[in-house]
Amino acid sequence: MINLKSFTVALLAVLPLAFASVSAKAQDIVDTAIAAGQFGTLVAAVQAAELVDVLKGDGPFTVFAPSDEAFAALPAGTVENLLKPENKDQLVAILTYHVVPGKIMSADIAGKTAEVTTVQGSDISVNAMNGVMVDSATVVAADIEADNGVIHVIDQVVMPN
Repeated sequence: MINLKSFTVALLAVLPLAFASVSAKAQDIVDTAIAAGQFGTLVAAVQAAELVDVLKGDGPFTVFAPSDEAFAALPAGTVENLLKPENKDQLVAILTYHVVPGKIMSADIAGKTAEVTTVQGSDISVNAMNGVMVDSATVVAADIEADNGVIHVIDQVVMPN
């Protein structure tokens, strides 16, 4: 016979874990980036470029996301300049260069090199022969899944050609 009190206690202990895992996967790329806590500058840039709705869309998308440290490494004043309304087109070009249509997981590219067309329209070089490089940036954390794609954290802001 099942001890109802023990069963109830066990159920109450497990339910928050079950819901936590569901809510963790039920976030789009923007919400996932916000929750990660290391993409404040990227999120501000996406908002200034009015790309939030796009990255909350169906996707799937692969985002090579520069960390706050990557943005901080740019020459002084670069980010502030890009966030100005008159530079929106340049900001959109840079941000969309970090996005590839489709969901590319690290296992999909391990041991390969490729030129991949970005949402911006230019090709980005991906080299996964020894670690993963995206143009001159290194992927420092991979496969952060969102419900509409995946984020790979990079250590530099990459610029379109």
